[in-house]
Amino acid sequence: MRLWSLLLLLVCLPTLILSEDYSDVTVIVRGSKTIAATSDEFICATLDWWPPEKCNYDQCPWGKASILNMDLTNPLLAKVIQAFSPLRIRVGGSLQDQVVYETPNLGSPCRPFTKASSGLFGFSKGCITMERWDAMNDLFLNTGAVITFGLNALRGRKQIRKGVWGGAWNSSNAQEFMEYTVSMNYPIDSWEFGNELSGSGIGASVGAEQYGKDLVELQKIVDQLYENSSKPLVLAPGGFYDKQWFAKLLDVSGPNVVRGMTHHIYNLGAGNDPHVANRILDPQHLSRVSDTFRDLQLTVQRHGPWSAPWVGEAGGAYNSGSRTVSNTFLDSFWYLDQLGQSAKYDTKVYCRQTLIGGNYGLLDTDTYVPNPDYYSALLWHRLMGNGVLSIDFGGTSYLRAYAHCGKQKGGIALLLINLSQNMGSMVTVRNDLNVGLAQGQGITRDSSFVHGLKRTVSWVGSKASDGLEKREEYHLTAQDGNRFARTMLLNGVPLELTEDGDIPPMYPVQVSASSPIYVAPLSIAFVVFPDFEADAC
Repeated sequence: MRLWSLLLLLVCLPTLILSEDYSDVTVIVRGSKTIAATSDEFICATLDWWPPEKCNYDQCPWGKASILNMDLTNPLLAKVIQAFSPLRIRVGGSLQDQVVYETPNLGSPCRPFTKASSGLFGFSKGCITMERWDAMNDLFLNTGAVITFGLNALRGRKQIRKGVWGGAWNSSNAQEFMEYTVSMNYPIDSWEFGNELSGSGIGASVGAEQYGKDLVELQKIVDQLYENSSKPLVLAPGGFYDKQWFAKLLDVSGPNVVRGMTHHIYNLGAGNDPHVANRILDPQHLSRVSDTFRDLQLTVQRHGPWSAPWVGEAGGAYNSGSRTVSNTFLDSFWYLDQLGQSAKYDTKVYCRQTLIGGNYGLLDTDTYVPNPDYYSALLWHRLMGNGVLSIDFGGTSYLRAYAHCGKQKGGIALLLINLSQNMGSMVTVRNDLNVGLAQGQGITRDSSFVHGLKRTVSWVGSKASDGLEKREEYHLTAQDGNRFARTMLLNGVPLELTEDGDIPPMYPVQVSASSPIYVAPLSIAFVVFPDFEADAC
């Protein structure tokens, strides 16, 4: 079936390309040195606490996707996590600072969240049993997941005025929970302190000075519990970036305490905003978030060079995401572009809200079947290496380009995103080592029908005639050309679970490395050049 689909695409594509306009673009990759580096588990997804009663805009899209009630034994859940080998999972969310842990000295019954008008976000405090924590860790251990756990940072504090909480953190319940976790040998990569309490906060806020002092206490607990073993990182504050607040937090907590500055991003508007889809395809809107990435990078360099920027939570549209956009092919344009932008500013980890739950889950909330963004994340994880490379390219702003060292086969990996709905791009990739020669020759469009045909169909597997070196191409398009499709095509083949319920193979097409790359309107392409000379890689 796959072979037949490729042959059909090979026949039809030349006509499609020749019937539309396209622009010539040259991408110059500077491979002599990296400009930033991501971690091995840059791709991350979140698990949240929201119960089924969490509703926005007359819809309740969470179902049984909470940490407390999701089906941890679902075989598809294990498969989608294992496919990453490994996937980082961040356990946390808005109700995190109302979670208590069922430890011997809790002093109250362990009950789930219930609706409560007096509680933060309209819910009471909730409790996780150690039986549930054991079950979660069975899943994590069996799938090889790398875990970041968000701790309750409000316990012990009092509200001193609307939205503002004061007093020192009561660490006793969290410490007992951590002690149990260590006693069970559950591997935790990092402990994150609090959720959206920075700056003016979301629902509640805590001053940076007190927050910094409490982080010093948390680090002491970590040092004590992990004295003779590898110590998890301490992360904070898991909130929206506020320059002065973040800087003060680093100053107060001091060297080697906060190892990851986690911030949240929802730059597409509210989940019911009718302009979400238009913002995803607006290059100017997408680029605005780079100011935040750049500013946080500078803040870390100046106030805490022992730390590093992390995106602890990002879902595009806030309040559970957009029901018409967040789970469709179109969302990958925002998602992949933000991965590319954040990596350029030395972001080590990017956690997508969510793995499952709401409208923005990588998986369908009811069936656990992957949404398009799941496959986008998996391709990035498998192809884009840690080293981030600088590129130069001229052309339309609707073509976005990002280059990394290749992850599996050396060389480089290139991500090309065409936001234009009617203009294709013919991309020529150059190495800055020989760019002078290339510029001297010039790059012009050849009007010859034969030559034009040869270079436009080359990415679907025509035999190379101008060199032995090959590249691999992964072109992502929407099923039936519908940008709101729930199914994404890879090189013309639908990305769907196999008959056995497994993640489908994701095959590239082999192309002559020296031929131009055609990126169709409203499409995304990952391109791997295994023989590209990049000293930094």
